[in-house]
Amino acid sequence: MLDSILVPIAREGRPFIAAFAVVTLVLGMIAGWLVVPAGILTAWCVYFFRDPHRVTPTRAGLVVSPADGLVVSVASVPWPKELAMGDGEATRIGIFMNVFDVHVNRVPTDGKITKLAYVPGAFFNASFDKASEHNERQLVAMETRDGRPLAFVQIAGLVARRIVCRITEGQTMLAGERMGMIRFGSRVDVYLPAGVASLVTEGQRCVAAETVLADLTSEEQARSGEVR
Repeated sequence: MLDSILVPIAREGRPFIAAFAVVTLVLGMIAGWLVVPAGILTAWCVYFFRDPHRVTPTRAGLVVSPADGLVVSVASVPWPKELAMGDGEATRIGIFMNVFDVHVNRVPTDGKITKLAYVPGAFFNASFDKASEHNERQLVAMETRDGRPLAFVQIAGLVARRIVCRITEGQTMLAGERMGMIRFGSRVDVYLPAGVASLVTEGQRCVAAETVLADLTSEEQARSGEVR
């Protein structure tokens, strides 16, 4: 139980937590009752920046979720033009993170980072598909160990104003490794190569680094789901 409560805190959150704590102390000196709402906000800040350890399946070909959150879209779309990955179609899985989800992002599969592209933009609600094309975003192209293309995109949301990406072009990464985060509500899209089916469906919740989104070695058809 303690392991589920006393989780690590992402380093990006430490300045915010310190600021919230100082404000709480100052407000407490002004009026004692202000400690309660300020303390609640400080606790929420700590909760938001939690960075729990995850157990990632390591079989070759698996693509895991880069984010905690809700699958809001599974669609066939062109590859992001900013990454120059060709004119073909890809399967895009959109995962929306609300303000209560873990916001540390993970690499979805083993491979080499081949291209990064940052695009400034708007701040529409990240649960809308138009956010994938119009919002501020950080795009990442990968080449998997067997030479297949894959991409994922960190997308700012309605409240989010800061995308953190800590990987570099040419870097070799393992599935599930931490690569950055988005602060205060956002979305991550994953682009799968043509012919690779999504193993998750709209409305399903994902756990970063643990939920399998796709299997690059499988010929399984796209899955469907229903509320039960």
